[in-house]
Formats: sequence, C-alpha cells, structure tokens
Amino acid sequence: MSGCPVEATVSVVGGKWKAVILWRLANGTKRFNELQRSISQITRKMLTEQLRELERDNLIIRDVYPEVPPKVEYSLSDYGRTFIPVMQAMAQWGLVHLEKTKER
Repeated sequence: MSGCPVEATVSVVGGKWKAVILWRLANGTKRFNELQRSISQITRKMLTEQLRELERDNLIIRDVYPEVPPKVEYSLSDYGRTFIPVMQAMAQWGLVHLEKTKER
C-alpha cells in the first residue's frame, strides 16, 4: 500500500459487493439467506467469499449458534460501524448520480 488513504479504503471495501453487504448490515443483523435475497445478483459463492474477507478485516462479526440446522448471523462490528457515515455519503452521492443519469 502506498500510504494513500483512498487506496487503503478501497483495498478493504472495494469491489462490487462489499459496500453493498455492509450497507445491508448497517440496518441490523442478518442471516446468510437474508443477505443473499436482499442482494439479488450475488452468487452464494461470491457472498461467502466477501463475508469471509469482511470478517478477516474486522468489519463484520459472524456468530454461529450451536443448533440443528446451524444458525449463522452476520452483523457489523464496532469497527464496521465506523464505515456507516462513509456509506451514507456514498448513498447521497448515488441519489444525485441516479438523477443526473436519468436526465440523459
């Protein structure tokens, strides 16, 4: 990493799905299938990979409950919650962008 703060951010939350997953979890704890249903285009494999990476980077917490069948829930960690204002700014910009592209 070059020391560029934008590069540091993108290295953790970049890509097509990570910010979307974090945005969904900002509204509360979700189970795997809930997340997958709320992100219609993501595959199970990709969601699994992205969740593992977000957990590795300490942005989310994975709670496994010893039940049959096993129950697994995902939520934002305290560190992950620090990203909420960034996502809110992204959402605001996204609304402006959608309006601008609708005008074309």
